[in-house]
Amino acid sequence: MGSNLEPVPVTSQKHDPAWKHCEMFKNGERVQLKCIYCGKIFKGGGIHRIKEHLAGQKGNASTCLRVQPDVRLLMQDSLNGVVMKKKKKQKLAEEITTYNAGTATSDIAAEFTDTCGLDTQVDLLPMPQAIEHTSNLFLNRDQGPNNVGARKKKSKIREGASSSNNNAMLLPINQSKRVNNHVHMAVARFLLDARVPLDAVNSVYFQPMIDVIASQGPQVSAPSYHDLRSWVLKASVQEVRNDIDQCSSTWARSGCSVLVDEWITGKGKTLLNFLVYCPEGTMFLRSVDASTLINSTDYLYELLKEVVEEVGVRNVLQVVTSNEERYAIAGKRLTDAYPTLFWTPCAAQSIDLMLEDLKKLEWIDTIMEQAKSISRFIYNNNILLSMMRKFTLGVDLVDLGVTHSATDFLTLKRMVNIKHNLQSMVTSVEWVESPYSKKPEGFALLDYISNQSFWSTCSLICRMTDPILRLLRMVSSEERPATAYVYAGVYRAKETIKKELVNKKDYSVYWNIIDHRWESLKQHPLHAAGFYLNPKFFYTTEEDVHLHIRSLVYDCIEKLVPDPKTQDKIVKETTSYLNSAGDFGRKMAVRARDTLFPAEWWSTYGGGCPNLARLAIRILSQTSSLIRSKPDRVPLEEMHETKNCIEHQRLNDLAFVQYNLWLRQRKNLKPDCMDSISYEKMELVHNWVSRREQISEDLESSDWMTVDPPLGSIAPLGPLIDDIEALGAGFDDFEIFGGPKDSEEEIGEENTVNE
Repeated sequence: MGSNLEPVPVTSQKHDPAWKHCEMFKNGERVQLKCIYCGKIFKGGGIHRIKEHLAGQKGNASTCLRVQPDVRLLMQDSLNGVVMKKKKKQKLAEEITTYNAGTATSDIAAEFTDTCGLDTQVDLLPMPQAIEHTSNLFLNRDQGPNNVGARKKKSKIREGASSSNNNAMLLPINQSKRVNNHVHMAVARFLLDARVPLDAVNSVYFQPMIDVIASQGPQVSAPSYHDLRSWVLKASVQEVRNDIDQCSSTWARSGCSVLVDEWITGKGKTLLNFLVYCPEGTMFLRSVDASTLINSTDYLYELLKEVVEEVGVRNVLQVVTSNEERYAIAGKRLTDAYPTLFWTPCAAQSIDLMLEDLKKLEWIDTIMEQAKSISRFIYNNNILLSMMRKFTLGVDLVDLGVTHSATDFLTLKRMVNIKHNLQSMVTSVEWVESPYSKKPEGFALLDYISNQSFWSTCSLICRMTDPILRLLRMVSSEERPATAYVYAGVYRAKETIKKELVNKKDYSVYWNIIDHRWESLKQHPLHAAGFYLNPKFFYTTEEDVHLHIRSLVYDCIEKLVPDPKTQDKIVKETTSYLNSAGDFGRKMAVRARDTLFPAEWWSTYGGGCPNLARLAIRILSQTSSLIRSKPDRVPLEEMHETKNCIEHQRLNDLAFVQYNLWLRQRKNLKPDCMDSISYEKMELVHNWVSRREQISEDLESSDWMTVDPPLGSIAPLGPLIDDIEALGAGFDDFEIFGGPKDSEEEIGEENTVNE
């Protein structure tokens, strides 16, 4: 703390409860306040800002992560009291204003009554506090949709409501809440009656649909079943095809990747879905039922060949499939037939298998099981689940990843991040007085959360696996093309393990796991070229590493550029890139190495090396993986089962639209606040939230209506570090890139692990 800060005593005149939890200092003429828990100093905002800081409430202050839970609750109650006082004052002022303007308001109200045809003393949309047994959640037979009287009544209300839209400003403030409640109940009735999964409201098209309906006024009519099956579907197909045409127009410049995604349906059928990736987005082309011929490499080769020709051989840089041997054989035949493209095994699958292998290590498996026992006990009790979410400020314990293994390690990392919150919970009065703290699972939970050795081991696991998790997230995301980052991500994973364990005999075990799963991609020219052509990494890498990778880059040039003259020009232009000559050396270009996507950097500053720039843009615009998540409820299986030609084509178009809409919104989808125990996510998290067997006591603690929902915000965990930023710069450890083994003993150890 600066020596110019002079402590000032807090006098008895300071009645706000927050004064007991801060210190006051004077800096010249200015007064500054300091939080006694985390030490943060506030140079302005007064006691109210300290109170927001302690309460963890969004406002002008950051959240204190060290304040005791009872103090946080006290500050929240105090802030809520201030808000209520303000609302009372505002309401009083509004009542006075309304009284003074009584005459004018009466005239307007009379005009409103004449226009609407309804008595203004009657609420147009009354909303009961609770649903009564007579609610129209279930329609009475006499009031069904075919009842003429019901239609006439609705018509009258609609006419009145139409006029009321023009006078919305005259409705009471709480009227808008009532309208919203009616809208929500109407939406809920539709979803529940049609048995539509509730996560449908997370669609990026849901709120725009509501907005369009509201903008059309009360006279809007819903589309019929036949409308949706005919002209609406036809228009949707055309809309999607227009989007695909727009994307495909960029393939000549950026190139594209063909993705072959294998699905096993609930009925055991094997479907092959063909997609195309480019920086503009991923698009679904078609689906094939390969159940009877999936093990035939001849069949797979013919399918791959057909799709490549459909997309255009000149446009395709690579075909990405899973890592099974049958795809490797078919891929080899494909690259022999078309020498200008690569077959690439899915990087995400290899990275996920690294995590799977790490989980099998005994010491990691032991910690995982202990952590899961904590989570299962909390998530199967309504009181404990609400208590946990209260102490973590709504942050859930379970963190969803793209795979089971990613979810396991991300959840362990989440537990470490909320360690102090969990420790505050098990030392609170609520926990001590809870009957669940006296159960065997409660004692075990207390032992683990209070055990420093448990947390130290968890932290070590998290530090060792964090780069792998980040790499998996990068290659599975569509936020940016991943080819430019795969090599660097694997490097950072091995470097982190080496720094943590230091001793070569210790870290070699983990390196061998990574190398074993990465073997098929380690020498892949596209990944090496992606690293070499990424200026952020290239200019912070030792020359020896350049020489090690350059041969793979030349392989890439010879394969992707068949013309010998153009090959020679590209090799010559690499000298300018190596020496930062011309525009590459501009101060703007140097700064942009860290700010622009690699392909954008080449597009902006590669004009002096047009042939190399053209190749670099195509390489750096590619993905490295298949899509790990799958769209739900797309009728692919139904389409393949349907024997009627007309309906088969309709279902084909329906699947085409639904799959592509899912892909489109997936790229722009923001993280939602899905409940970790929701059925939709259960497949990923069941080991963390599901008991191995149901017991009678569970029925007493399963009242879901009393459970506080997760807030979906992870702000209390502190700022997030971008995955690309976490890669950093500097790649000078030649051993990580595949330097020679030091002894035969280490080679023998590697073979043992690989077996």
